[in-house]
Amino acid sequence: MGLTNASLELKNPRKPELSSLRVEALADTGAVHLCIPEHVMIQLELEAIDQKEVTLADGSKRLVPYVGPIEIRFKNRIGFAGALVMGDQTLLGAIPMEDMDLVVIPSTRSVEVNPSSPNIATSIVK
Repeated sequence: MGLTNASLELKNPRKPELSSLRVEALADTGAVHLCIPEHVMIQLELEAIDQKEVTLADGSKRLVPYVGPIEIRFKNRIGFAGALVMGDQTLLGAIPMEDMDLVVIPSTRSVEVNPSSPNIATSIVK
């Protein structure tokens, strides 16, 4: 299918006086979490609240900082998430995409608001 990117606005809700940060995120429905590079953590003045052990694609494991909360905005959607601090690009995984009711459109390689619910995010909570 190729790479899919999404333009996100990230903000630290604990420090509303700080400017938000616009990032190009790699959207990956096979990934679970929001991941941010260290420079995003520094710019948003996010504090590590925990560490998580992650398994990388090569099978190796490592501990990475877990920060949050982070306010995420995409078009008319808003969500809050914790983030793993790793890599050199922001990665938007399945949990924040589901939370904001976003979908990946394979034919255009784009992230969009769910066309079945364009005005307000929906979720199943059974």
